[in-house]
Amino acid sequence: MSFNYVIIFLLFLTSLIKPQDIAYKKSLGKFENASAFSFTPSGNFYITDAGKNDIIKLDTLGNILQSIGGYGWETLTFDEPVDIYATDLRVYVTDKNNNRIQVLDKDLNYLFMLKTDGNSNDKNNFFFPTSCATSIQGDIYILDSDNSRIMKYNSEGVFLIEFGGYDSGEFQLVDPIKLGIAQDSKLFVLGDEIVTVFDQYGLGLFKLKLDFSAVNLNITFDNFVVNDEKELYYLNLRNPAKKIEKFAPPDLPEDAVIVEATIFNDRLYILTENEILVYSIIKI
Repeated sequence: MSFNYVIIFLLFLTSLIKPQDIAYKKSLGKFENASAFSFTPSGNFYITDAGKNDIIKLDTLGNILQSIGGYGWETLTFDEPVDIYATDLRVYVTDKNNNRIQVLDKDLNYLFMLKTDGNSNDKNNFFFPTSCATSIQGDIYILDSDNSRIMKYNSEGVFLIEFGGYDSGEFQLVDPIKLGIAQDSKLFVLGDEIVTVFDQYGLGLFKLKLDFSAVNLNITFDNFVVNDEKELYYLNLRNPAKKIEKFAPPDLPEDAVIVEATIFNDRLYILTENEILVYSIIKI
């Protein structure tokens, strides 16, 4: 399986989805400076708007269901929320400059937080987290950008292990940006022109060399999408023998910057700084 993934990425740009295979449908939301989004099985979007330090819950029609936030360090306030990961029951917000992960319920009510003591020399502290996700087992993975490593906690926030740091040999992370978790619990960690893949126990499996500077990674169910600011690259993780598909989204506003993207039920959702663009996929 891992060998197939490596070959696929070496052939990364061999397949191009034609513009006629994608049709622009509509836009959703209005944001000041969106930084991340997450799509749940029940069909809701959760968006971090770093410009307003807000968290917004939308349905697929663009209706605002809940909104919380504002600048601060108390619970349900934020200082640069840079990532969000949502399930049907919980929402995990990476509150970067407050050095914490705030865990909320599906209606954005506060549950608990993961935060380490910034004044302590404990080697298990994390600083300036930039990404967070959970596995189907409920384990929580945090990208500790200050130490370029992954911290793993159980579902109640108890620390388990760390990996990807300086003692990880060839799987040491260098300037990691984002992490994603596949349904088989493999972790994909995006760095500068490389994706490093670990199993759920922190064992390094393989590395995927990219030939472009990706700015984000999204795994929703079996759909793996990486993007730069103008183009998208897609792989269905259930069918690794299929080549990566390159998207050049039609009708993308000239001044739009792609922040993140995901695919679900023949729909392509592209998050820009100001809105979510929705496309129907005719062929994939």
